[in-house]
Amino acid sequence: MPTAIASSFADPMKATQIESFFSILQAANPSPQTELEYASVFELLTAVLLSAQATDVSVNKATRRLFVVANTPEKILALGVDGLESYIKTIGLYRSKARHLLETCRILIERFQGEVPGSRQDLESLPGVGRKTANVVLNVAFGEPTMAVDTHIFRLGNRTGLAPGKTPLEVEEKLLKRVPPRYLVDAHHWLILHGRYICQARKPQCWQCGVNAVCGFKDKTPAPG
Repeated sequence: MPTAIASSFADPMKATQIESFFSILQAANPSPQTELEYASVFELLTAVLLSAQATDVSVNKATRRLFVVANTPEKILALGVDGLESYIKTIGLYRSKARHLLETCRILIERFQGEVPGSRQDLESLPGVGRKTANVVLNVAFGEPTMAVDTHIFRLGNRTGLAPGKTPLEVEEKLLKRVPPRYLVDAHHWLILHGRYICQARKPQCWQCGVNAVCGFKDKTPAPG
């Protein structure tokens, strides 16, 4: 995760601007969802673990095949390293992810009766599960108002002035303080989707951005042509 450069920070948004920012995103997408495909909390944890430094599209392609044959800790363990790798080898860092997932499955069976725990401490005790992954699971599966700061949210926090910070944790903590409580459960999804499709890294699509008027980005991209 790159750190932000202080000179790239936008001026911090005011509370009224933040309210407008999220009310606009909510109106455009009232019920945002993760783009990872899953049918259980364990499938979600697996997909998020596999998604580190990989696209949701690539993860979904792999898990569509994997979950048909193995969608529980017991079934994943039964595949073994070679068997699991054969399903996820199209995903970046698949060898280390396979080892982490197998060890996570073992721990889930031995310590949590095969169930995915609902506490941050327990989730972060699992191999390959860091703060960001735990935040996604807590938010999506358990409805907690967490903020999983990936590259998209880190960029938006700084570029827009929503939550300027030099580290992902700093951006996360500022977002949790500054986003109005009624938007917090869905804010993570709105920001990721906005960063993925509109406020892109190399060329933000400012001319078609619904929150352009309240965004503090100074070098807004003009409409093509």
